[in-house]
Amino acid sequence: MEQCACVERELEKVLHRFVTYGHQSEERLDDLLRNVCELRSRLVAYGVQDADLSVLHQTMAQCCKEIKETVQMLASRHKDIHGSVSKVGKAIDRNFDAEVSAVVAENVWDSPERQKYLSETIVEHLYRQGMLSVAEDLSQESGVVIDMSMKQPFLELNRILEALRTQDLRPALEWAVTNRQRLLDLNSTLEFKLHRLYFISLLNGGIGKQQEALQYARHFQPFASQHQRDIQILMGSLVYLRHGIENSPYRSLLETDQWAEICNIFTRDACSLLGLSVESPLSVSFASGCMALPVLMNIKQVIEQRQCSGVWTHKDELPIEIELGKKCWYHSVFACPILRQQTSESNPPMKLICGHVISRDALNKLTNAGKLKCPYCPMEQNPSDAKQIFF
Repeated sequence: MEQCACVERELEKVLHRFVTYGHQSEERLDDLLRNVCELRSRLVAYGVQDADLSVLHQTMAQCCKEIKETVQMLASRHKDIHGSVSKVGKAIDRNFDAEVSAVVAENVWDSPERQKYLSETIVEHLYRQGMLSVAEDLSQESGVVIDMSMKQPFLELNRILEALRTQDLRPALEWAVTNRQRLLDLNSTLEFKLHRLYFISLLNGGIGKQQEALQYARHFQPFASQHQRDIQILMGSLVYLRHGIENSPYRSLLETDQWAEICNIFTRDACSLLGLSVESPLSVSFASGCMALPVLMNIKQVIEQRQCSGVWTHKDELPIEIELGKKCWYHSVFACPILRQQTSESNPPMKLICGHVISRDALNKLTNAGKLKCPYCPMEQNPSDAKQIFF
């Protein structure tokens, strides 16, 4: 991601210069226009015949000189901006490779089944982002049939999120009440936080909303045992309602980042109830690819320089381990301790009778005269007794 940061820094410099250039141009042009208008007013008021021609000539010459200098200055600074724009292009060329096919498996999307999976993944991502019309168009053009049962949860999720972004809590509260028991099974605090945020919105209304806030506080009763301290803080803030919460020790209740937090909590819990990951699979795959691609390009270059073309022959497996961070840990991965290779569908992990696990390829290589001796213990066994295991 360092490459993206380098390009972003160059882009920020260009944008800063554009903004500065715009402000300076406006100021200089406004000054020139003001001077010309003043000169014109003087000429209209006194007339040419009454004015001193030498003074008039000097004033006109000075005005023309300022206009010429301003135009030259603006043109010179405009050229500097062109230089900054070209640096962005150079930064892109310097930090990114235009050709990445060397590390991509050939014909990876040739299979109709894989093309279908890819289209479905993109359509699902568009539904998650609330781009419903784009998802519908792509679905029609690609021939992917999306069942209404799949679309409906995303439609509801986006409707509620749009309401939360406009600080409308009612749709989210209705959804939370409907799914209360399932949320409790997840140990979710969503419903309480929604009621808390609605109570705070009433506090924002000042003393005129005091009675309504007191009545709404009854919604906190089911959460009294788990959130006693939070409820005490909310009720204590009512004492300062007359003078304004923003002028009280409870001013932290009005922090605006609570709305972003409630959107994240709702998305997380709603996706958990729907059996979906919080992050879009397409977004995760794209981010993982961005982190892995520079490493793969470097290792490919090293392999070519050292003429070790046979080291990495299968592009469906990585030549080295790439650290993507814990947020990208979704499935367990098993590497054969004998062959030092990651297992795959064609070479799955096999559990021996003694309990040790090796890959199928290792099992075949260790088999001798129909017998297998475990490489970690002296037990001899029949290779056919090994069981494939699934993580």
